[in-house]
Amino acid sequence: MMRKLSGWQSRAVGGWLVTLSLFQLYTAFFGIMQPRLQRGTHLLFLLPAAFLLFPATKKSPRDRIPLTDVALAILALLPPLYVIACNDALNLRLEFVDPITTPELILGTLNIVLLLEAVRRAVVPAMAILISIFVGYLFIAPWLPGVFYCKPTPFAEIVEMQYLITDAGIFGTITGVSATFVALFVIFGAVMELTKTGQLFTDLACRLAGKSPGGPAKIAVISSGLFGSISGVAAANVYATGTFTIPLMKSLGYRRRFAGAVEAAASTGGMLMPPVMGAGAFVMAEITGVPYLRIVLAALLGSILFYTSLVLKVHFTALRENMRGLDDADIVSFGHIARNSYLMLPLIMLMVLLFRGFSPYVAANGAIAISFLTSFFKKDTMMTPGRIWALLELSGANMVMIALACAGAGMVVSIVTHTGLALGIASVITGWSGGHMFPALLLIMVTSLILGMGLPCTPAYIIAITIGGPALLSMGCDVLPAHLFVFYFAILAGITPPVCVPAYCGAAIAGSKPLQTGFEAFRLATVGFLIPYVFVYNHALLMQGSAMEIITLAIILLMAVVFLAGGLTSYMGRELNPFERALLLCIAAGLTVICTRPGIINLMAVRGAAFLAVMALAIRFTLKIQKGKKLVKAN
Repeated sequence: MMRKLSGWQSRAVGGWLVTLSLFQLYTAFFGIMQPRLQRGTHLLFLLPAAFLLFPATKKSPRDRIPLTDVALAILALLPPLYVIACNDALNLRLEFVDPITTPELILGTLNIVLLLEAVRRAVVPAMAILISIFVGYLFIAPWLPGVFYCKPTPFAEIVEMQYLITDAGIFGTITGVSATFVALFVIFGAVMELTKTGQLFTDLACRLAGKSPGGPAKIAVISSGLFGSISGVAAANVYATGTFTIPLMKSLGYRRRFAGAVEAAASTGGMLMPPVMGAGAFVMAEITGVPYLRIVLAALLGSILFYTSLVLKVHFTALRENMRGLDDADIVSFGHIARNSYLMLPLIMLMVLLFRGFSPYVAANGAIAISFLTSFFKKDTMMTPGRIWALLELSGANMVMIALACAGAGMVVSIVTHTGLALGIASVITGWSGGHMFPALLLIMVTSLILGMGLPCTPAYIIAITIGGPALLSMGCDVLPAHLFVFYFAILAGITPPVCVPAYCGAAIAGSKPLQTGFEAFRLATVGFLIPYVFVYNHALLMQGSAMEIITLAIILLMAVVFLAGGLTSYMGRELNPFERALLLCIAAGLTVICTRPGIINLMAVRGAAFLAVMALAIRFTLKIQKGKKLVKAN
């Protein structure tokens, strides 16, 4: 929990964070600096900020900064300052050849220790423990058997791989992503938050789905999906939209745990939703070399199916329990939405620039500039000096956790790659799976879920793909499906019991039991656990292939989603008995298996059946609407 400071301490820390945000904007508009300078300055501000903003223990003061934390913040300045000041000399040294100096050894050790403590405070203790385990591995590896063996690593070499190189470690490429792309999109997300764009998403969702059965739950799904893509933090998204949607769901009859679970599942899925997808998409683009736009397009169809399944499940639940929608008086008018629609211009600009071929960096710059200009359209969103200060301070505070998580993940990547542990684990996975893809996918899914339960999704994805990626690639899996597979489960770990922070946040708002809410969210997000397996075997789900292949796959998967939603909610036009539920679940499973076989999907008979099924559903839906209109006229 972040400190709530007041007085001169609040102004001093606020000024520190504002300066960081200004630095990020300056380099965004005038050019990125050399790696050590950019990343060093990034951590120069954020590593000390962790000690100033986050208390050491639950008993530590939360309204002021104790002298011990001030001392730690000052010490945290020294390692990045050395990297910045000695940039030219460090660029000229031969890595792992030139000896490390005594000051470098001391500062590198200090940086490692302080980063571990900062991660424990600002991210999660589990991540600090995980990094410590990997560091400890370096000392015990010479006595380990088989693939886990590694020759003795001198302490000076450990410090060098973590502190002085720029391809991995604390100042490696992962931190580079945080210091460039991610920082800029964090600022963009803060702009969206302060200009009340999230409220516009909620109003729009309310207008589109509020009157239908279970309207509040659909509002939660739609608004959380729209806002979650920008915010990039599931727990924050739950609090941003759930404080409105969860009480509304409860007031119309939804069970408490179901209300909290809907918000948790929808908020978590926001990080799978283009165009922003949290910080993970930028890290993925950096690691794989796959263009960001291609990653976004590849994730589009899967995210649509995920949210379609959520809408269907809340709709069927509402029909089964005879829940009504919102009254007309509770729904904002189209005129109100139209008057505030200018708030969507930055997001539209972002997507236009991305699809025109500009880099995410340029697109984010353009979106931030448009946000600033459009804020003057209304007085209550106008960027006054006070609001600009609050925006920059909020942006800096939001960067702390992400930057430290990326730096910590960089430490693990450095250890895994320099020791050959990744190749060793890959051989273990290959051996345990017998060289078959499906068992290997199950093992990597479990690894991603376990890591994701205790870590934020981005470092969980980075560590899991570093460990499991080589195994998938060695079995013939393409780069993008392999990375998206791990990315999906690193995110879905947030709603996988027993550790599911977004579900716990939803439970806190709903007043339900956390673990029960977690299991409910897990059940709602079932489709998300199936989609990765489909796109590993069938790349049409990643928008790769002919238009006919993509459309056919989408239709069959949509039918599977409908049957799965009916089976899980025990409703399909009417309440179902156990046999009918089991039948629908079996049909959904069969259709999903068919989707993993491109050869079957491409058969003309299968395509014809898929299109006939869509036509039948469309005709039935049309007749149902016409019947409803006649009943309304008769009344």
